[in-house]
Amino acid sequence: MATDQLITLSEPRSAAAEAFRTLRTNLMFSSVNEPIRTMLVTSAARDDEKSLTVANVAVTFAQSGHRTVIVDADLRQPQQHKIWGIRDNKGLTGMMVDDAAVSEPPLSKTSIENLEVLPAGELPPNPADLLSGKRMDAIINALQARADYVIFDSPPVLAATDAALLGIKLDAALLVVKAGDTRRDHTAQARQALERVHVRIVGAVLINAPSDDRIAY
Repeated sequence: MATDQLITLSEPRSAAAEAFRTLRTNLMFSSVNEPIRTMLVTSAARDDEKSLTVANVAVTFAQSGHRTVIVDADLRQPQQHKIWGIRDNKGLTGMMVDDAAVSEPPLSKTSIENLEVLPAGELPPNPADLLSGKRMDAIINALQARADYVIFDSPPVLAATDAALLGIKLDAALLVVKAGDTRRDHTAQARQALERVHVRIVGAVLINAPSDDRIAY
C-alpha cells in the first residue's frame, strides 16, 4: 500500500474524493450539542478497506485546516504504517507502557499539512485488554490535547471485541461497508454488537459503489 491509493490525494477532483469531503462535513455538523472529536472507524469483517477509508477521511479533515491524528488501533493487522510509509516500531503500544510517551506521543508526520499518524507499534498478545484499560483513557486525552480530530482505525467488529471496547471511550463510531462484498447480515450483527455496549454510531460509509460520471457534479 501507499498514499497513491488514496483517492483524496491521487484524484482530488473525482466524485469519490468529493464524497469523502461531504462525509467530513456531515461528521463535523452531525451534532451541535455532541461534537465529534474522537472517532472510531471499523467494519463488519476483514477486507472492507476500512484502513484506506480512515486515511481518506483524515486527509479531508487535515486539508480543511484541522489538526488531525490517525491512530492505528488495529493491534492485530495494522495497516496505517504501510499506507503512509512510516516506521512501526514505536506507536500506540509504546504509550501503554511508557509514561514519557504519553506526554510526548510518538507521532509521525505525513506529507499532508496538519496530519500526523500514531502507528500501532509492537503487536501485543492481548489487544482487547490494552484498548479497554484505564491507560487508554490517558492516551486519548493526550492525543485530544494535540489535535482537533483523532480518528482511530480499529479491527473489524466481528473479528474481535477490540472495536466495541474502544468505541465506548470515543465520541462516535463510523461503520465501513463495501458494496458487493460485505454481507448484509454481518453488517447488521456489527451494528448490534456496537449498540449493545452503547457505542454511538453516527452512520456508515458505503465504498466500492458503482458511480455515474454523468451526474458526478
